[in-house]
Amino acid sequence: MSGPRHRLHGGCRCGRMQVVFATAQDPGALQPRACDCSFCRGHGAAWVSDPAGALEVTEVVPGALREVRQGSASARFVLCADCGLLVCVLLDDADGVFAAVNASCLAEADRLRVAQPASPQTLPVSERRARWKALWVRQVRVVRTAA
Repeated sequence: MSGPRHRLHGGCRCGRMQVVFATAQDPGALQPRACDCSFCRGHGAAWVSDPAGALEVTEVVPGALREVRQGSASARFVLCADCGLLVCVLLDDADGVFAAVNASCLAEADRLRVAQPASPQTLPVSERRARWKALWVRQVRVVRTAA
């Protein structure tokens, strides 16, 4: 299978942030991973990704994109500063930026499989990063709007 052929659109609840997740996989085959850390649980996050896919996150309204770091501070969590929806997670690495999108912000989330539990916090940081790099989207674009 060559390149992403499915495009899933979405964004935050208030529309100030938009996402486009392109995947080579049929959406019905994608199984989100529900991280069991308190931050992800508190936000109801279940992460979906495709290493052969692409993710574009667009800040529609200046200042809407907010980033926070949690736990080991290995990743950047992207939230809407207005409605608080957790949109995606980013990992900065020497090999580039890797990402996973929160399935609940996708308009077609009901087409995805039921989320499976995941416990990345039980792994050492080096193993966690290696796992994310193997599973997450490698083609990532974050577009910030100038004020």
